[in-house]
Amino acid sequence: MFTVEQVKSLNELELNVYQYVMQHHQNVAYMRIRELAAEAHVSTTTVLHFCKKMGCDGFTEFKWRLKEQIGKQEIDSIPEDLAEIRAFFDRMEVRKYDDRLEAAASMIAKSERVFMIGIGNSGNIGEYGARYFTNLGKFALFISDPFYPMNLMESPSAVAIILSVSGETEQIIKLTNGLKQRKCGIISITNTEQCTLAKLSDINIAYYLTMRRGEENIDYSSQIPAVYLLETLGRRVRNRLAE
Repeated sequence: MFTVEQVKSLNELELNVYQYVMQHHQNVAYMRIRELAAEAHVSTTTVLHFCKKMGCDGFTEFKWRLKEQIGKQEIDSIPEDLAEIRAFFDRMEVRKYDDRLEAAASMIAKSERVFMIGIGNSGNIGEYGARYFTNLGKFALFISDPFYPMNLMESPSAVAIILSVSGETEQIIKLTNGLKQRKCGIISITNTEQCTLAKLSDINIAYYLTMRRGEENIDYSSQIPAVYLLETLGRRVRNRLAE
């Protein structure tokens, strides 16, 4: 994960962080920045400097890259404990996530049409999400076909909820660009906010779990965060419609 040049650029305190990460990479992937700083006996500022020297914008991106690397190395051994999921739910208590969920729920509640879009495993979750929203009183149409006629999706007030683990699927990106040209609101649920889909979205909610891919790009990544986020959005939209 780290190049020789990157390691050589580290000062003494940053090397403490590096050594701890190398020895406890499984735990670091789910730590908060203060926890890592305490374990490495450095300040949070030192941790951030370390992350930047490793080519990351911050600690969140560093942990995502670390999880991605772990996922590539351990396809044959998928953890059975709940540490990763617990870390996700802990992050959901941060104000930033609540603000984004509130903004997304408000956009959906005001829209005339709601489209759920996804392919593969994300498509299965999107289909469930469309049914869940509809059960709660906000009709949503699920679309898994990336070639679905765009003119049928036009509306003075439409929003698309797009699910993609990588946020880089070519068909999804093309469909998103087409929707944006028709002034459709875009809410995306992805694994990281550094992906292309997140950058194209009006609102992105990223859950940062280890991406696991097997042979022939078979996806083993957990969809628990996507289900939780869709259900949370559905309940918040329902409450707004009832006001």
